[in-house]
Amino acid sequence: MSQKIAVLPGDGIGIEIVAEAARVLNHLKNDGLDIEMIEAPVGGAGYDAAGKPLPDETLALVKESDAILLGAVGGPQYEALPRELRPERGLLGLRSELGLFANLRPAILYPQLADASSLKPDVVAGLDIMIVRELTGGIYFGEPRGIREKANGEREGFNTLVYSESEVDRIARVAFDIAMKRGKRLCSVDKANVLEVSELWREVVIKAGSDYPQVELSHMYVDNAAMQLVKWPKQFDVMVTKNMFGDILSDAAAMLTGSIGMLPSASLDANSKGMYEPIHGSAPDIAGKGVANPLATILSVAMMLRYSLDYATLADKIEHAVGSVLDKGLRTPDIMAEGCREVGTVEMGEAVLGELSA
Repeated sequence: MSQKIAVLPGDGIGIEIVAEAARVLNHLKNDGLDIEMIEAPVGGAGYDAAGKPLPDETLALVKESDAILLGAVGGPQYEALPRELRPERGLLGLRSELGLFANLRPAILYPQLADASSLKPDVVAGLDIMIVRELTGGIYFGEPRGIREKANGEREGFNTLVYSESEVDRIARVAFDIAMKRGKRLCSVDKANVLEVSELWREVVIKAGSDYPQVELSHMYVDNAAMQLVKWPKQFDVMVTKNMFGDILSDAAAMLTGSIGMLPSASLDANSKGMYEPIHGSAPDIAGKGVANPLATILSVAMMLRYSLDYATLADKIEHAVGSVLDKGLRTPDIMAEGCREVGTVEMGEAVLGELSA
């Protein structure tokens, strides 16, 4: 029986990069991939089509799908909208409606791109980190929240950072399970010296760790973790942290690899149904110019095949094809280096298809 994939290009370069990823999926049907793809609007495109960033029809589609492929959301033309109608609310709505609590963000340096990193090659060579970010709790979703006026007439903004034991336990166990399949090292990142919620976080992670005696568990304050990612990133294998900290640290780790345009991500529910997307944004400054890097989105397809659709061999094939393309010196502008040949979005996608056919 065919598995259904909801394809949500979104806004900006999302349209261009998802098109190349969809071509890869269609090509893999020749290798036995049994899927059906259905496209729907989200983000700014959702607002344009239905007056809200997560249209009812789109939500119904993703709920009945086996996996979701997302491009990116956002654009300057939507910034004046009320907060609840902005494109980013569509993304948050997808995460909460689908219960996508576990965000997996690998930071892997392809050896061909060592010179593209902002750090010295010897610092980042061989880099392979998995950041596990809690995605549906914390300060982004906590209540109460808002902007209010104090008695003296001054306005103040407020948000609530809150986590329950069960929320921490489930994300910790996802991270421990991943660590068991990798180097058996897990670093939990918190701010337990200042925040009570982080005190609870640390206690629950330690308790969960008793069920994983083979995993070496360490703890690090988030400010130190940010510094250590730049100073000595290869000390980390798997990192687990709360929503806001993970948002920041994963983007910092992305730049260690040379370009945010190279990194995929997966957001999973309790049953491994997932939404897959590049970690970069909609990049409205280059949208429509045909220069966006589609490789992060194509690698997100590989994660989809591995984590949700049970086609690990085809996932390996995609990752090998991307490596082969880089070996041949093809580069989009964001990863361009001396001695390489610059290509655009479509040509890079075609190169990956060529390697898949080889």
